[in-house]
Amino acid sequence: MELIEELKEKLIEQLNLEEMKPADIANDAPLFGEGLGLDSIDALEIIVLLDSHYGINVSNPEEGKEIFYSVETLANFITKHRS
Repeated sequence: MELIEELKEKLIEQLNLEEMKPADIANDAPLFGEGLGLDSIDALEIIVLLDSHYGINVSNPEEGKEIFYSVETLANFITKHRS
């Protein structure tokens, strides 16, 4: 799926994960906690990324936990809500 690869590249770029390659990020690995180990600042960066690249506004923080679980859940959300 092209969107997943594109998302991985954008996440690496947006979050300054220079030491990582898209192949290092499993599609279903958690982005926060044990997976990539992202934090709340990174979550804000992902919100900016969704808005600027895909025209998607995430307004409900509770929704964010599910949406931002993994690259796969992020891609599914973008596919449903892309403007």
